[in-house]
Amino acid sequence: MDDLNLLTEAARSAGDIAKHYFQKSPKTWDKGGTAGPVTEADLEVNRMLARDLRTARPGYGWLSEETEDSTDRLSHEHVFIVDPIDGTRAFIEGTPHWAHSLAIARFGHIQSASVYMPMIDLMFTATVGGGAYLNGLPITVSTRSETLGANILSSNGNFQEEFWPGGFPDLKRSFRSSLAYRLCLVANGEFDGMLTLRPTWEWDVAAGCLIVSEAGGLVTDQAGAEPVFNSPVGQLNGIVASNIDIHFGLMAGLT
Repeated sequence: MDDLNLLTEAARSAGDIAKHYFQKSPKTWDKGGTAGPVTEADLEVNRMLARDLRTARPGYGWLSEETEDSTDRLSHEHVFIVDPIDGTRAFIEGTPHWAHSLAIARFGHIQSASVYMPMIDLMFTATVGGGAYLNGLPITVSTRSETLGANILSSNGNFQEEFWPGGFPDLKRSFRSSLAYRLCLVANGEFDGMLTLRPTWEWDVAAGCLIVSEAGGLVTDQAGAEPVFNSPVGQLNGIVASNIDIHFGLMAGLT
């Protein structure tokens, strides 16, 4: 089985587990600090993914939101980067916009990716050079060229003028809880872009970044640099994703 099929099958298995807990008052804990909540569903999905994926690829490293990190992953050519449930707050609230986000990086660059939304049965996939797909059909980013009025997925805080030294381009803001899903909605052309202007955990965006890129979009950090994964800290300097024209307009305001 190739890596993409491995990820896709694992994502569907994750959905089977998570749906068992959804809207059934799962046990929930606060991880403390700014780490946010975790549920028993997150933990069970993580156990399954760690067991099945690492058994299938014993030579790959492992980075997951729900596994204690180890520097061992830094010595591996290939690394799984996994968020068992991205959008845990939405999961707890009983809304359907949460995802399983699974990716494989090689020397810091994502090679295969799967983002699955089990409650609405959307499977986004991509491989390097192979295009991006939703439920097996090819997808592309928005063709909009005008940044002014573009519909951007973002939390409200990112639209404060202090983040836009080059001038805020009067964007329209929309929101989804899962960063992985936001990226996929950009890849599918339903929204013109997404951004997050804070340190961003790699597991939230690794899969979605490849899916946007393979759909013809451009993904950088908030300074315009290409994201490199499996870093020692496991974080990126924010994410800006859109088609090339709108990305240029967003970066003009951010820098």
